[in-house]
Amino acid sequence: MFKNLREDINSVFERDPAARNIAEIIFCYPGLHALWIYRIAHWFWVNELFFLGRFTSHIGRFLTGIEIHPGAKIGRKFFIDHGMGVVIGETAEIGDNVTLYHGVTLGGVTWDKVKRHPTLGDNVVIGSGAKVLGPFTVGKGAKIGSNSVVVKEVPDNATVVGIPGRVVMAQEKKEEARPDLQHGQLPDPEATAISCLFDQIRELERKYTVLAEEHEALKKKING
Repeated sequence: MFKNLREDINSVFERDPAARNIAEIIFCYPGLHALWIYRIAHWFWVNELFFLGRFTSHIGRFLTGIEIHPGAKIGRKFFIDHGMGVVIGETAEIGDNVTLYHGVTLGGVTWDKVKRHPTLGDNVVIGSGAKVLGPFTVGKGAKIGSNSVVVKEVPDNATVVGIPGRVVMAQEKKEEARPDLQHGQLPDPEATAISCLFDQIRELERKYTVLAEEHEALKKKING
């Protein structure tokens, strides 16, 4: 238990440069409080004390502004930065070393009692305000940009932005000191689309030039 607490505190130090000392982290980080309350609620839930699990979860929501269903499954080194408005549904599954920013929703799209919330692989980072909706997998190392709405599977190490979410970068796995969503590291889908259009225009101009030259050569040959 104490090993897990140390690991949680170290995760904050690793991913939040504003963290100054252990006391500040223990008393002033609602994401950490929500995680610890979730673990108690989850213990009740897996031991079929469902009311106590939901009631504990409700207290956590009241105290932190973060709603984590006690039935969700969360791995090691999970970090919620700021946290207000985060919602994690009952059948959500979260891998190790995952980071969520405020306003993130891991939601469902059906009322059936089935797997209806997303599964996040290890090292996933989800930006503030993003919505991930449905029972699909977000691959290991993927990044989802702020305010994106993702409704289909995301490959490993991909970057997704927009509404609906589109994969704008799929790359080989690379080691990073820490997961990040800095603005400069997220590609601009509009700029990418415009760049593709310019490439196509240049190719059409090249083909036109070749055809024009062939046409002139043919005219000269005919005119003798």
